[in-house]
Amino acid sequence: MLRPEPEEPICSAKDCREPAEWVLAWNNPKIHQPERRKTWLACEAHREHLSKFLGVRGFLKDVVPFAEWTERESRPGAERDAT
Repeated sequence: MLRPEPEEPICSAKDCREPAEWVLAWNNPKIHQPERRKTWLACEAHREHLSKFLGVRGFLKDVVPFAEWTERESRPGAERDAT
């Protein structure tokens, strides 16, 4: 049986269906351990807006090109927590 191709990752901005170009790694220090990283995906058009949203709350930890993030996360021992 053939499996369907996985859908292309899309931007996390509300109602956006553009392909993800960036990963915004963040955590909420009130509820997450310091090393934990949650992720939002962003297209080029929404990268700055989503970064500012997380940044003003003190949540934003890193902004990485999607291709670099997926390469980094595919290494042995890497963990991912995307939401």
